[in-house]
Amino acid sequence: MTRLDYDAAASARLERAYTTADVQAQRDAVRRSLDARPGERVLDLGSGPGILACELAHDVGPRGKVIAVDISPEMNAIASRRIAEADFAARVEVLAGDATRLEFPDAAFDAAVSTQVIEYVSDVDRVLREVLRVLRPGGRLVLIDTDWDTLIWSSRDSARTARILEAWSSHAAHAHLPRSLAPRLRTCGFEIGDVFALTLLNTSYSEATYSYNLAALISDFVRSRGAVPDDELDAWLVELEALDADNAYFFSLNRYGFRATRAH
Repeated sequence: MTRLDYDAAASARLERAYTTADVQAQRDAVRRSLDARPGERVLDLGSGPGILACELAHDVGPRGKVIAVDISPEMNAIASRRIAEADFAARVEVLAGDATRLEFPDAAFDAAVSTQVIEYVSDVDRVLREVLRVLRPGGRLVLIDTDWDTLIWSSRDSARTARILEAWSSHAAHAHLPRSLAPRLRTCGFEIGDVFALTLLNTSYSEATYSYNLAALISDFVRSRGAVPDDELDAWLVELEALDADNAYFFSLNRYGFRATRAH
């Protein structure tokens, strides 16, 4: 099964998507749930463009530390630039790493967060066991992942849209991961404190929206795999613009958050 590779182009598109107000609202919810405190050590697993890591740096203060780990060199370069520009180099360290093999000692962190990451890793349970290991007893974890069956997109050619989204579904190893996360977490030794839903909702189509940037990612991914003819992808993107012009545009997608703690 083919996965989404975060090369330079995909990384840049993802960064633009993450700077939208839609995803900012998601980060605000993540920070409230994680409740990072001054002086804590926090692991940001799959840190991407480093936006959340910078915000967590505010929360942990000058005595705290955020370790931002991502497997993508392109993402780490973007994150390092952002962190330097924010003057947070003393609070945030960017490291290349594999979520299934974390190179940290046991009980190294007070809290950990991972947003839209674990759904892309084949061995979910190994990642959860690694996070459990590096958290101190009582340490907090917040996970955010997407169930891609919740994706709703207005369309005047539903068959074409269905073909495109079916091709897109192969971009993640676990496109419906939230459905199984609670039992997986409990089996690995976590206690679940809260489960919540985050809805990304757009009724307009512009660069300032998450769905605009997602459409470009989907088009590039499906086009590069040859899964749908180029003319159909072009027509789909034109249709989205036409729906917006006619005030008929609608997009909705659900993500699910799990707040858990490592049992003592």
